Amino acid sequence: MKSVITAIAIISLLAGSVAGQKKYQRPDVKTPGTFRGVDTTAPLDQNSIGDLKWFEVFKDDELQKLVRTAMEQNYDLRAAIARINAERANVGLARSNQFPQFEAGADVTSTRLSSNGQNIPGASRSRSFGEVLLNLLTFEIDIWGRLRQETKAARAELRASEEDRKALLTTVVSDVATGYFSLLELDSELDIDKRTLATREDSLRLIKLRQQGGVATMLDVRQAEELVYQASQTIPDTERAIEQTENQISLLLGNNPQPISRGQSLIQQQELPVVPPGLPSSLLERRPDIRAAEQNLEAQHALVYAAKAAYFPRISLTGLLGFQSNQLSNLFIRPSGVWSFVPQVTQPIFTAGRLKSNVKFAKAQQDLALIQYQQTIQTAFREVSDALVQYRKVKEIRTQQELLVTTLRDRSRLAYLRYQGGVDTLLNALDADRDLFNAELSLAQTRRNELLSLVQLYKALGGGWQQ
Repeated sequence: MKSVITAIAIISLLAGSVAGQKKYQRPDVKTPGTFRGVDTTAPLDQNSIGDLKWFEVFKDDELQKLVRTAMEQNYDLRAAIARINAERANVGLARSNQFPQFEAGADVTSTRLSSNGQNIPGASRSRSFGEVLLNLLTFEIDIWGRLRQETKAARAELRASEEDRKALLTTVVSDVATGYFSLLELDSELDIDKRTLATREDSLRLIKLRQQGGVATMLDVRQAEELVYQASQTIPDTERAIEQTENQISLLLGNNPQPISRGQSLIQQQELPVVPPGLPSSLLERRPDIRAAEQNLEAQHALVYAAKAAYFPRISLTGLLGFQSNQLSNLFIRPSGVWSFVPQVTQPIFTAGRLKSNVKFAKAQQDLALIQYQQTIQTAFREVSDALVQYRKVKEIRTQQELLVTTLRDRSRLAYLRYQGGVDTLLNALDADRDLFNAELSLAQTRRNELLSLVQLYKALGGGWQQ
């Protein structure tokens, strides 16, 4: 029997060592030489805006205060910290299985016989039994590395949770910045609405005076009133959007709905920083979601080998050491000592396919993690490319939009001068005013979109989690 056990142990040890030799290696990923959408006329720069800290990108003091508040109070971030603590505790649980565990116990049993139950005359009817023991709970000698692989998987899952928190940080920073710039754009729209309304009311008063003097018609008055009503109805709608955006930002900050303080206006925002995207290969190291996906893949890799190790014999130890005596006064003397030591070897023989299915399940989970890792990388490249195209094209649109607004302002001024001089109809002046109003609103939205494209590019490049 000893020879058989020894042979099984040696064969299993060799098989286990061979099975556990292959370590995790990062899968090969084909990365492009440059990001699609990058400005090809600019020199290739290894630096990236994604390496900058968020407060180096967003210079508005009020925006920085909002982001800092969100980092402290945002509910999603607080939940992520709780998940990290849970994973850290899970690592401790998995690691504890690799070490012997002891527990101490003591008990005293006292009995008293009845007078009729006493068989020995003169003997005491009361008797106490006691024992003090140190127990070695069932301890598995992890020869094949099953427990070590499970601990390795738990550590990888902990690292994945930490990366998930960093990815959430990038999302919170971008969401707060997006909400803030949208709020500034709505403020700009409200200012345009009020300024346009005041201008149109002045024009309406002038046209009414001309109508009273017989120079203008009632049709001219009604057309001017139409523009006044159109401008006045946009004000409450814009104010509604402002309050709802403030409520959205308040939720990101972990606050009840309340007003949001502003810093610089939309057109006062500082010049946007230079936006080199850097090398595509560095994106794998910078984006937290990619690193989290890789850690999940590493965890599944370890679980596959833990599942394979279940085929091999399990060697476990149990025992106890202590004192037992039927008299408490003699409990701690040498003759009362007691001990036991029980080594045990168990080898699965027939499990109805459970072990094989467990290995297949672990491999399937590993394949799924690999697919998700590759998909995360491709999604990241696509997001960066989309953001680069968005940033470059919106900047071109904004430049042309500014020229359009300048032209329409001059057109509106000339059209009203021609109408007041009696050489043109009011219709042309009203059309110019309406076109100018729409163009000014579009310019404000384009300026916001340019800022938001920077936010999206910064997030896509993995920036925002750096403290």
